Amino acid sequence: MRAAVLGATGMVGRTFVRLLEGHPWFKVKTLVASERSAGKRYGELVPEAPEEFKELEVVSLSDFLREPDVDLVFNALPASVSGEVEEKLAERVPVFTNARAHRYDDDVPILVPEVNPEHLKLVELQREGRGWEGFIVTNPNCSTAILTVSLAPLREFGIRDVRVATMQAISGAGFSGLSALAIHDNVIPLIEGEEWKIENESRKILRRLERSIVPAEFTVSAIATRVPVLHGHTEAVFIELERGSIDELREAFESFDPLRKLDLPSYERPIVYEEVPQPRLHRERGKGLTVTVGRLEESARGFKYVVTGHNLVRGAAGGSVLNAELAKRLGYI
Repeated sequence: MRAAVLGATGMVGRTFVRLLEGHPWFKVKTLVASERSAGKRYGELVPEAPEEFKELEVVSLSDFLREPDVDLVFNALPASVSGEVEEKLAERVPVFTNARAHRYDDDVPILVPEVNPEHLKLVELQREGRGWEGFIVTNPNCSTAILTVSLAPLREFGIRDVRVATMQAISGAGFSGLSALAIHDNVIPLIEGEEWKIENESRKILRRLERSIVPAEFTVSAIATRVPVLHGHTEAVFIELERGSIDELREAFESFDPLRKLDLPSYERPIVYEEVPQPRLHRERGKGLTVTVGRLEESARGFKYVVTGHNLVRGAAGGSVLNAELAKRLGYI
């Protein structure tokens, strides 16, 4: 299938391109970036570009929208421009997006394949209600993606309440998001809008799907911080459950592997248990798609644990590629 990557020169866009190199199902034919980048070879703009794409000429968004001659689109554009762009493209082709513009639409899934694959059925409502040939599938905020993968195997114990404190890598802020002077020797206990996303996206992802999505019945409270780590978000999670023991929870983590039989090209074991998860040691596990859980202990109101994962892969581009693979395997594209 012919694919395009929008925002191909940004941090998430570069990750998309790297992950799609040599992909057996999706062949990148078009790389889209700003007007000032249009007409240049991708290798000129991104020196570390895979050989497969170094000579590919970058096109502008306006030119691409006039004739989007591809079978699917991966979007790494900012949310500020993504809304209308995604809707225009979805009239004709599937859009798998990292942007938040449509995450909260009732008929658009926030998809984490190992957690809520049944939410893909919402694309049928999109096509029916909006008259589209394509559709929009979003992936969540990076911290939410890592958190919900760790929460998924615990649903069988009845989740009542989740509290999480994140320690987020600087790459989550993009190339120009933080100055070296701001983050060096520092922890910044505020990431604008991040806590709302974690609290609300997690509950949408972990909801039941009937004709529409039925709200999850537990609460999520978050505090988000930025720390001087290059890649890899780490989260301290405190969870109250209806039942369960330390041994049962650890077994749930270690046995969680729900999509193995689908044989998706990018699929990796979603969770590995390691007593002391650390981003520098564990963020590349499973090519960046595996989250590492550890420090599982009892706490005053239930249990606590630590989870770490790669924010650009599991939390962004890699999640979107998995979403597209799942959609293809299940016959939506």
